Amino acid sequence: MSKISRPDGTLAMSVDNTGFLLDRLGEDCHPLQFLRELTQNAIEAIQKNGGKGDIVWDVDWDLHALTQPTPVYKLCVMDNGCGMSGDEMVRYINRLSSSSGNQSIDQNFGVGAKIAAATRNHVGVVYLSWKAGQGEMVHLWRNPESGTYGLKQLQTKNGGFVHFRSVDDALKPDLIKQSGTKITLFGNDENANTMEAPEGTPSPSRWISKYLNSRYYRFPEGITVKAREGWQNPREDVDRNVLRTLHGQEHYLKAHCRASGVAKLESARVHWWILKDEPAMKNNSGSIDSSGHVAALYQNELYEKTTGRQGTARLQSFGLIFGSNYVVLYVEPETKKQKIAPNTARTHLLIENNVLPWEEWAEEFREAMPKELKDFVDEAAAGAVGSDHTQTIKDRLKDLLDLYKVSKYRAAPDGQVLVDPASVTAGGGASGKGTGGAGGGSGKSQTAGGKLGEIYLEFEKADGVRGDRITPDPFPDVRWVSLADNTRAPGDIEDRAAKFIQNQNTLLINRDFRAFTDLVERFVTAYSGDQSVRGVVEEAVRGWFEQALIETVIGVQALKNQKLWSVSDIEKALSEEGLTAAVMQRYHVNIAVKRELGSKLGRRGSEST
Repeated sequence: MSKISRPDGTLAMSVDNTGFLLDRLGEDCHPLQFLRELTQNAIEAIQKNGGKGDIVWDVDWDLHALTQPTPVYKLCVMDNGCGMSGDEMVRYINRLSSSSGNQSIDQNFGVGAKIAAATRNHVGVVYLSWKAGQGEMVHLWRNPESGTYGLKQLQTKNGGFVHFRSVDDALKPDLIKQSGTKITLFGNDENANTMEAPEGTPSPSRWISKYLNSRYYRFPEGITVKAREGWQNPREDVDRNVLRTLHGQEHYLKAHCRASGVAKLESARVHWWILKDEPAMKNNSGSIDSSGHVAALYQNELYEKTTGRQGTARLQSFGLIFGSNYVVLYVEPETKKQKIAPNTARTHLLIENNVLPWEEWAEEFREAMPKELKDFVDEAAAGAVGSDHTQTIKDRLKDLLDLYKVSKYRAAPDGQVLVDPASVTAGGGASGKGTGGAGGGSGKSQTAGGKLGEIYLEFEKADGVRGDRITPDPFPDVRWVSLADNTRAPGDIEDRAAKFIQNQNTLLINRDFRAFTDLVERFVTAYSGDQSVRGVVEEAVRGWFEQALIETVIGVQALKNQKLWSVSDIEKALSEEGLTAAVMQRYHVNIAVKRELGSKLGRRGSEST
């Protein structure tokens, strides 16, 4: 890119190595981001051309025919939008931050397709475009010798070289009449089959449909989007080799929900759906996100979507502890009072250039959850086995609670007493002064060692912070969950002992975890396989494992606000893996269960355990 002097004397910035820059930016894109970018370009081209039209993702059948008898399969996208002339293609496609649309923060940046598509198609991205009946072509590629991205020189019939050439109408797709564009993706190798899903892509047989359906909330009215599926089958096999019409998530959610609504937050709206318990949840999973998940909604596109285990965790943070597999939440930020924009790679949404406030939204939503959702959660929770061991565990531990350093105060701006900062429940920190941390509460900081940055702590308010005296209950609400009663979603806490939801002080214990079930089977077998003892055995095993998990949760939280325990350290210790590690010891649980069963069932079988 050449340096251009401006009238004000400024020497415009240039980029020497655009190849390196594009490759680096391309790494930030989702592997399938090019599907969104080229679809969005096609949408905008149709909107400029009257607002009604078609977009089709398909095999480039012309190329397929021209390469017989060893045909190649290359993916292409076609639209009947406004099209581009050869000069326009050179101007728009060969400049990194140029597009035929508005280049503003809330519009297409003009860089998306070049970054997302060109960096994954070094051999080329070939544009055939018709405008006012005239068809022309350009070839964007990565020069293998220099590593430079740009328009490849095309040789003319008279031996000259140009960067765009006219093309015959024989190459014009049927859907294009006077104007439109066809873009073919050649991959990084001449022989690459770009119809095949990139390695690791979910739903590889329907990968284009799945990505676009789940990326868009809805497509603009009057625009039809289709994608080829089953291209490996003969074209005459219309039952398997088909063009699927795509609609976006809204179409599915409306058709398969039993209730829906919108909840208003301070700076966003939450669109919610409760899905029906029906085969469609599994049958449609290959072409759309058909079960519970969370995403941010902006300009009819979905960002930062979480599905599977991460989706379940986020739904639970919104208060949907049970039944999360059947709930979908789309949070739409308010745009009137705050600046909303995607990042350049369009992988994340930003508010005032900051990440989305998921935790704040979750807390606000929990406090104002719609009644229909509350009732649904209660209905789903009815199948979870509530703990009846809590009182027994409390009685066992009542003389040891001081060892867990349970706080007796809660920070409150209008509190009635002044409290040692280390004693408030907000952090669960250990009581006592002079621990060496910034919040030691002694009125003097520990600045030994010349820690100049801590000198301001000499001015810490010596008489404490405002707070209220409380009688805390450090014990979490415990629920045993299982796939069998639909209280645990598939994949959630899979082969893990438990999950602790800190912001709701709830401990979910996996009844299906093998450490629990194996011990139950061991004791049932010890009692000669007598199935009549199974219920007693299960209760004993659960009770002692539950105590181990409760003690772990309470004990780890006592480490909060300690000098050598960061927030991330606490999160790791209370993670599913941390809680699983806490119950993997066997000896003491085995002894405790053996004694309890001996008192309840007699000593028969106890010798073998």
